Amino acid sequence: MNTIVDTNFNFPNQKSVYKGKVREVYNINNDLLVMIATDRLSAFDVVMPKGIPFKGQILNQIATKMMKETEDLVPNWLIATPDPNVAVGHLCTPFKVEMVIRGYLSGHAAREYKLGKRILCGVAMPDGMKENDKFPKPIITPSTKADNGEHDEDISREDILLKGIVSEEDYLVLEDYTRKLFQRGTEIAAKRELILVDTKYEFGKTKDGKIVLIDEIHTPDSSRYFYAEGYAERQQKGESQKQLSKEFVRQWLISNGFQGKEGQQIPDMTEEYIKSVSDRYIELYENITGVSFEKGDVSNIEKRIEDNVLEYLKK
Repeated sequence: MNTIVDTNFNFPNQKSVYKGKVREVYNINNDLLVMIATDRLSAFDVVMPKGIPFKGQILNQIATKMMKETEDLVPNWLIATPDPNVAVGHLCTPFKVEMVIRGYLSGHAAREYKLGKRILCGVAMPDGMKENDKFPKPIITPSTKADNGEHDEDISREDILLKGIVSEEDYLVLEDYTRKLFQRGTEIAAKRELILVDTKYEFGKTKDGKIVLIDEIHTPDSSRYFYAEGYAERQQKGESQKQLSKEFVRQWLISNGFQGKEGQQIPDMTEEYIKSVSDRYIELYENITGVSFEKGDVSNIEKRIEDNVLEYLKK
């Protein structure tokens, strides 16, 4: 199936290109950013060799929808979405931390907890919790923003301030915005009969010094969701929760002997498996947004994106 896993555009007034794990960001005239969500799939900080049909469109459309649903609370970088895979926004200088917030003991936090750790990123986790139990109140567990090929690493608020990664004044804003966004995300999820378990937010500063939300928000790549129905019963019985997130990919990789560690081989993804991942992402989209997914024209994705961006930039 037709996917977009790499781009090499040359837009008018283009100054530079940054290629992240799944997004490619074009700097236009040191003023605008054109962010293209590719179909690349990343897990354990490793990019998989094959793309997932419609994944970029899904992530871009969820993120832009969620930005519009939270812009009354927290300002964001977004200006327009000229193509299903593209967001255009203000040029920002990103903070070098990801603000991870957790409402439940899941994923990385649960794995650390099982190892006997009760402090994560300088934050205490109560004794006597089971995996997927709700925390008394959400905890913020930041991570460093890794360059390509490197792993994000846990970091405490104290270390962020001590190392001067973010000033205290700015960090207080990041924390405040993170809690507000998570509360709104929790409310949006509840309307769809979902639980927003944990998520991460990234922030940047505009040229005039304003702190804004950037990148993605409340997507299945950056967030974990549970189905609300049956959550309590499953917890009581000690069963695993029904999830809406990229965790199903991670679990498949783990079961095939891959966790991104040195010397491990990425298992082969058959066409059948890739289609099943694509179908799962479409299911995630429809559950998270509450609307049917409309597939973009993929007969020539690169040309479609290029034409739409050029048309937008002309204006």
